[in-house]
Amino acid sequence: MKSPHSHSERHAFVSLNGRAREGLTVFSRRGMLKAGLAGMAGLSLPDLLRIRAEAAASGRAMSRGKSVILLWMAGGPSHIDTWDPKPDAPREIRGPFSTIPTKIPGVRLSEYLPKQAAMLDLMTIIRSVDCRFSNHQPNTVMQTANLEAEPRLNPLASRYPGFQAIVAKHHGANQPGLPPAVHLNVRDKTHFAWSGYLGKRYEPFIGDNVSKLLELPGGLTMDRLQNRQSLAQQMDKLRRDIDTSGAMEAMDRYGQQAYDIIAGARAQAAFDVSQEPAAVIARYGDHEWSQKALLARRLVEAGVSFVTIDLSNHSASGTWDNHGDNIPPYGGIWNGLRPLLPVFDHLLTTLVGDLRERGMLDDTLVIAMGEFGRSPQTGTQGSTDGRNHWPHVMSMTLAGGGFRHGQVIGATERDGGQIAERPVTPGDLAATIYHHMGVPLDTTYLDHQQRPRYVVENGAPIRELLG
Repeated sequence: MKSPHSHSERHAFVSLNGRAREGLTVFSRRGMLKAGLAGMAGLSLPDLLRIRAEAAASGRAMSRGKSVILLWMAGGPSHIDTWDPKPDAPREIRGPFSTIPTKIPGVRLSEYLPKQAAMLDLMTIIRSVDCRFSNHQPNTVMQTANLEAEPRLNPLASRYPGFQAIVAKHHGANQPGLPPAVHLNVRDKTHFAWSGYLGKRYEPFIGDNVSKLLELPGGLTMDRLQNRQSLAQQMDKLRRDIDTSGAMEAMDRYGQQAYDIIAGARAQAAFDVSQEPAAVIARYGDHEWSQKALLARRLVEAGVSFVTIDLSNHSASGTWDNHGDNIPPYGGIWNGLRPLLPVFDHLLTTLVGDLRERGMLDDTLVIAMGEFGRSPQTGTQGSTDGRNHWPHVMSMTLAGGGFRHGQVIGATERDGGQIAERPVTPGDLAATIYHHMGVPLDTTYLDHQQRPRYVVENGAPIRELLG
């Protein structure tokens, strides 16, 4: 069995220009200020604030309280070696891992997901996600639920808005002073869906840029600030410098308000993980992915509605793209995937447990998925133990959101290659997210020909989750 989307080792690094400076490079304080303000322009907070003011003036209510954290496993995690093991299959299909029992009787997971196995009563695994038409880098079909959002085949693919932008427009932030949608760990923008036809005003904010905005001469950054008092002092200095340059005078009152959001106490506090108790920081751990998960929890707790974290260690096509131990940087199932799973297992269960203890889990939908699964046959592309791209089926997991959990939805055939029962489409996922966020499922937006496009096409909320 061979995926039509296979690529060679060279593919992931073509045109990366890893040693070349691209875009805006910050060498000076002036450049840093430009970078920070440019980041706000990308989010278009002034436009968003203007829209919110108009909504309030017209008496339209804006929903509050719900949020989504999407753990994006860029590269396509192997479903057979994680959530849909095939322990009775031949070695070349089942892979090198053993399986373990879970909190749900009769359900087994990879031996490298013991914490999820113990917490599976709080989660749902979907083993029958129909990911046909999905590809990676750019990764847009599964983040937009639009089968036309495949940039390798459709030049208009990037115009289809992601879940994050739809939520930004039709739900907004849960608290003033915070952006509605934030992307974290943006090593490569092609790992994310953006606002597309909705326009820049709904573009998710790149949270990684906050430290750049707050950076000061002498190497002082947010990470090095010891307390809130020093942060406030440094921000006051930054504000005075911008005022002196006349930049603030060039902004209308919404632009001023946008600056106040990013430079204000609410945003500062939300993005400053050092304010967490030492025990909480230690609980999440030192790994960068876990630190981003803690930041995501802080952001939704403060009022951000949708946070997406790219669980990648490099750009290229994503860290979960495990083609083989002899195909760097991905590695195969043993040397590539095996070291990732304990890290992922820890961050997911720590995040879910933390949300539950804080009484936030019912309001926060946590989703972990990639863009497709991986081939049933190991040793593809001449590798020792890798698996190829497999857009026929994938697995994903969900927790929280007030849904019914402790179940497995759908199944694949004996070798994990095709859906055997209960297909779940990208449209079903979109409908479930929008149902949770209070976005009407008949919501539309206008495409480049001014034709209305539905945010949900060929989908309905996943009925098993509704109880």
